[in-house]
Parts: sequence; C-alpha cells; structure tokens
Amino acid sequence: MTYLEMVNNVLKRLREREVSTINESSYSKLIATLINDAKDEVENSWDWGALKNTLSVTTSANAFSYILTGTDQTVELIDANNDTTNIEMRRASESEMNQWFLSETPTTAEPYYYSFNGTTADGEAIVDIFPIPNGAYTIRFNIIHRQPDMTSDSDTTLLPTRPILMLAYAKAIEERGEDGGIGASSAYAAAQKSLNDYISMDAGKNPENLVWTTV
Repeated sequence: MTYLEMVNNVLKRLREREVSTINESSYSKLIATLINDAKDEVENSWDWGALKNTLSVTTSANAFSYILTGTDQTVELIDANNDTTNIEMRRASESEMNQWFLSETPTTAEPYYYSFNGTTADGEAIVDIFPIPNGAYTIRFNIIHRQPDMTSDSDTTLLPTRPILMLAYAKAIEERGEDGGIGASSAYAAAQKSLNDYISMDAGKNPENLVWTTV
C-alpha cells in the first residue's frame, strides 16, 4: 500500500473526501503526518523481521574504527560475527574499549570485540573493534534498520500497514474529537489489538527470539 493509499484509507474511515496527492489539502497533510507518527510507533514496538538486514565490513591491518555504511541513528544491532574465522563477536563496554586502546601496547590480532562509538556527520554508525586487526577480516553485522518517514505519494513501508492505519485513525479521532459512533479510546484499543496480532504473527516466524535464558 502506498503512502497516498494509506492517507485515503484513513480519510475514508473518517468519512472525508479522498485526495489525489497527500499534499492536496491541509487535512490530508495532517493525516499524512499522523500516518508517519503511527509508523514510528509501530516500528519501535517490535524488532520486525522485515527490517532485518546484514552489513559487512572488511578490516585492514592496524585500523580499528569502521563505518556501517547506510545506517543511521535508529540502527539496532542484533549480533556481529567474524566470518573469516567463524566466531561470534562480543560486545564490549566503552570503558573496556578505552582501557584496551589506551594501554601502552594495544593488542594486534584477530578481532573479537566490538563497541559502537558515535556517528559520522551523516549519521552513519561508527563501530570500533578489538584487538586491532592484524589483517583482512570480514565482519558481518546483523541489524534492525528502521525506515525513514514516508514523504512522496508512492512511498511504501515494509511494516504491516493495518496497525499503522488503525493507529493513525485513532490519532485523527483524538485530534478532532468524537467521530460519530466511535471515540478515541475505542479506536486506540482496536489499534493496539491489531498491533498485538501482527507482532504475534511476526514472532511466530522466529519463536526463539522470545526465549530468554539466565547465566
């Protein structure tokens, strides 16, 4: 479903005239904004399988800082693996990394620790690895990469659209008051039920993600 189709879907629920572009009227612009707000809430409510992606960097000798090209400040790391030597990388704290790097002779070897260390001017994530690589290793990062706001009529989202539509509708009712036979609280309850249903379906694809163990 395109951004325009989503706007018109909410407008129909509100018994408003459909539009030919999201910027056709001040009200269609408002609904478009509410849809992006709803998308953000749905996106942040669960690590959706559709948003999973894999990025790889290849190290070079004596270089320990790498940019995850194409990411932004919303990126969430699932895990990291050294594909060259088939080991799972371990997350290190900032204090641990500082201690290792500030030692008189930092270790140079096969890397097996990582830690995020800020972003570039463009907002791309920077990750440091340790020990400092002594050669070329392929490091694979499995991430959750959230999508930017939709802006044009033809934009789409990888997320399930129904909970987004239901939540945007609830927000629209709240913004203008009662909508005939349904109030904002009922609309929000319906939106939450839809979100829960889709999270349950997505979780069923990888049920191991719902299992926690204690060490």
